[in-house]
Amino acid sequence: MSASRRSGTTDELGPDEPEPDGPHGSDDGPEESGGSDLLAALLDGMDAALCAFDADGVVTHWNREAERILGWTAAEAVGRHGFAGWAVRSADAEDVQERLMSAMHAPGRQVHEFALVTKVGGRVLVRTQSAAVRGPDGKPAGVYCAFSEVHAQIDLERSIALSEALFEDASWGVVLVDADLRPAVVNAHAARALGIGRTSALGRPLGELLAQGVEELEGALTHVLAEGAPPAPAEMWVTVRTAEGEKRRCWRSGFVRLASPLAEEPVPLGVGWLFQDVTEGKQGEQEAALLRFRGNQLHRAARAAAECEDPAEAAVVHLDFALAGFADHALLDRLAGGSRAEGDDAVPVRLVRLAATPAGTPGPSVLTGAAGLPVRYEEGHPALSCVVRAATVRADAGSVPAERAREWALARQWPGDSVRALCAVLRSRGRTLGVVTFLRGAGRSRFERADAAYAEDVAVRIAAALDLAAVLREKAGE
Repeated sequence: MSASRRSGTTDELGPDEPEPDGPHGSDDGPEESGGSDLLAALLDGMDAALCAFDADGVVTHWNREAERILGWTAAEAVGRHGFAGWAVRSADAEDVQERLMSAMHAPGRQVHEFALVTKVGGRVLVRTQSAAVRGPDGKPAGVYCAFSEVHAQIDLERSIALSEALFEDASWGVVLVDADLRPAVVNAHAARALGIGRTSALGRPLGELLAQGVEELEGALTHVLAEGAPPAPAEMWVTVRTAEGEKRRCWRSGFVRLASPLAEEPVPLGVGWLFQDVTEGKQGEQEAALLRFRGNQLHRAARAAAECEDPAEAAVVHLDFALAGFADHALLDRLAGGSRAEGDDAVPVRLVRLAATPAGTPGPSVLTGAAGLPVRYEEGHPALSCVVRAATVRADAGSVPAERAREWALARQWPGDSVRALCAVLRSRGRTLGVVTFLRGAGRSRFERADAAYAEDVAVRIAAALDLAAVLREKAGE
């Protein structure tokens, strides 16, 4: 008796084999026993169902997965001639047997699909891969057949096809990040978004791929590794290095934790990171929200100013409402002597401070300038240029140390924390009345074109209020 039969696995390995001659008669040697046990363990550990036939079509091998799918045990399967009368319908038996055994004389593997019969009488559609088994002389000695349920095979093929499509043709970025937070696989879309080649990104720290936003991204990846996928996508702002310089982008990102399907307990292999560039949409949303807010501020300022008996007070109300969310400081200067008409270029420009936000702590603007003394603006000052040109002027300290930026602001008679300025001219009835200056600190962005348009809207309302105040003063003096 062979060692495999003595170990209880004969039916899974095949029919009885000739007993070897030896000094101990029917006892097998330890090497044969170990080899049979190993073969039995390999067959039973396979994820696919496997059976084998000898050259006469007799079943010689039948593993546990085949038993699971069809219900026939190895003891019931091994030794039968083909599938006829038990594993296939009688009408299909000849065709199935012919197709299976044809692999013995065909090169490579053959793939077939047909229905098998379970032990309880049900039918299972399976996909088989069969190939010849050759003996020591190289001649065909039988056929082995691996099979699985068609739906399981289709699921596997779909998973493979999905994976290949994601990494080749997907219209969003896909990056597989390993447990050390380094890219292991990068698809073409993600490589373009990162501004780097697909192979160049592999194994590199994320900090080398992104200029800003790395901390937030690594925090999200670490959370997914520890806790699993978040319930909804996350929008992350990052700065990408490109040939044209650094660009700020918003990526809507989804994360899934990857675990090995072969481990008894989930072992994290990394994180699947899928992202899509939504920068234009987010910028549009932000701009729309900003426009709504500024429109509401103008509306509220107009209603509040309408309740002011003094037009000069109404001008300050407009200034205070405009300051919210727009700038850190505001200065309101009127022209000394009243107004400036077209063609008055020969007259020197002198500005008198009318109102300013308090220095140091935030608060409403304070009316000043009762003495009528001109502000000590040097020649070429942005506020003076604004009056001379009758147009909006922007100024910026640039990328300089904080002390240099403070000197820049103080030299222009502005609060020391100012690094960006926007001067809008006050015009009413074809005449220049003064200038309003909005100032931002280092924590805010530069003034853009949309900011200039908003400042000009505010300046129109302030100019109208100051013009009305001047008219009332003239009538009161008559």
